[in-house]
Amino acid sequence: MLQGTGSDVGKSLLAAGLCRAFTRRGLKVRPFKPQNMSNNAAVTIDGGEIGRAQALQARACGIAPCSDMNPVLLKPQTDVGAQIVVQGRVLTNARARDYQRLKPTLLAKVLESFGRLAEGADLVLVEGAGSPAEVNLRQGDIANMGFAEAADVPVVLVGDIDRGGVIASIVGTAALLDDGDRSRLVGYVINKFRGDMSLFDAGIAIIGQRTALRSFGIVPWFADARRLPAEDAVALQRPPATAQEASPIRVAVPLLQRIANFDDLDPLIAEADVEVQFVHPGQPIPGDINLIVLPGSKATISDLAFLRQQGWDIDLRAHVRRGGLVVGLCGGYQMLGTAVRDPQGIEGPAGDAPGLGLLDVATELSAEKALCEVTGHELSSGEAVRGYEMHMGRTTGAGLTRPMLRFDGRTDGCISADRRVFGCYLHGLFAADGFRAAFLGRLRRRDASGLVYEAEIEAVLDRLAEHLERHLDLDALLAAAAPVRG
Repeated sequence: MLQGTGSDVGKSLLAAGLCRAFTRRGLKVRPFKPQNMSNNAAVTIDGGEIGRAQALQARACGIAPCSDMNPVLLKPQTDVGAQIVVQGRVLTNARARDYQRLKPTLLAKVLESFGRLAEGADLVLVEGAGSPAEVNLRQGDIANMGFAEAADVPVVLVGDIDRGGVIASIVGTAALLDDGDRSRLVGYVINKFRGDMSLFDAGIAIIGQRTALRSFGIVPWFADARRLPAEDAVALQRPPATAQEASPIRVAVPLLQRIANFDDLDPLIAEADVEVQFVHPGQPIPGDINLIVLPGSKATISDLAFLRQQGWDIDLRAHVRRGGLVVGLCGGYQMLGTAVRDPQGIEGPAGDAPGLGLLDVATELSAEKALCEVTGHELSSGEAVRGYEMHMGRTTGAGLTRPMLRFDGRTDGCISADRRVFGCYLHGLFAADGFRAAFLGRLRRRDASGLVYEAEIEAVLDRLAEHLERHLDLDALLAAAAPVRG
């Protein structure tokens, strides 16, 4: 089990790389995260949902994701509350204090999923959440040492040297644990190193003296990590790489408070002549943008109010008047309509909100959640698309007579009468190479880039595995693992 000395130390990336590295050695590897908190989710082969990071790790193992890989998923809807997804299905909504009381009752489900996943596996790579150093949360814990104890698995600490204080973070984490939890530690990994690694030899010695833990290696900074789907919105606080061309296609993305499934933007970021700019609160949407993408949201009405507070609704309308294009995905699609209604209080307090009025549709949220993989084509270009739907609510209105997509036996989304505003429920829309090339061609005359997005993800996972093979003692890590028990 990989546990971090803090959040965002690179556990998810290391787990994905180890999944690919050990799979390439011929092992049957499975990823597992007992509890995850993220609005970046993926649909599973069994019709559930899990964190996007575990879906990427499953891909690194060469298998389809299933709900057992992340049995508890928390999807924040407010600062103090979240939707609770258990074994792929929505269980309830809970405030943080209420969840602390609910959490111990979920351990049986977590262990049930872990047991099923372990059947037939040679290796299960478990990812913790946050840090075991948060000892105030140890009672009832199912995410870190609480799970490690219940499942009897050894633990490797992961420290992030890029943020500074890595010696203190590893030594301090070990010191804070009680004797039982500390006995589960078998070593540590230093992640995100830049520069001459020999300069840290003294640091390794100090950590060894203070903790008696072995080092499994130091992982240098892996620049291509930005090309892989990120686990949570922390990644959006860092600017994406700028376009490699002098006059790029410029795409603006308002950074909503409850932004969800933002990996929809990754294929655009990967294009050499596209510059994706996340517009932060307090900033206007620039006037020289070619395309605005309204992303998904876990709290549509709340984020719609937030969007208006920033004045982004005014910027959106001005953009359309200037001839610019807008694409709304899932929650962003709902916002583009005339109204969003939540009579049952599905995503927050019950109520209605006027939409942006750029599409002639309205949405009513409901408890039933659409979770399915879909394939079809985009009607304007005829290009194939594929991805998944993950939403609560039904959209109706006259605008549906101008659909954007067609799947088997049905249509999805709509296009405004002036063909400047597009909306749909399909996550993964821009990952379709043909559609992406055709759509970007509407913004500026360009030759197709030749980017094959899905193949690029596979290539990055292979490079990550090779990176870890060079810098970690994988034989020692494998030897430290406890026997897999079904």
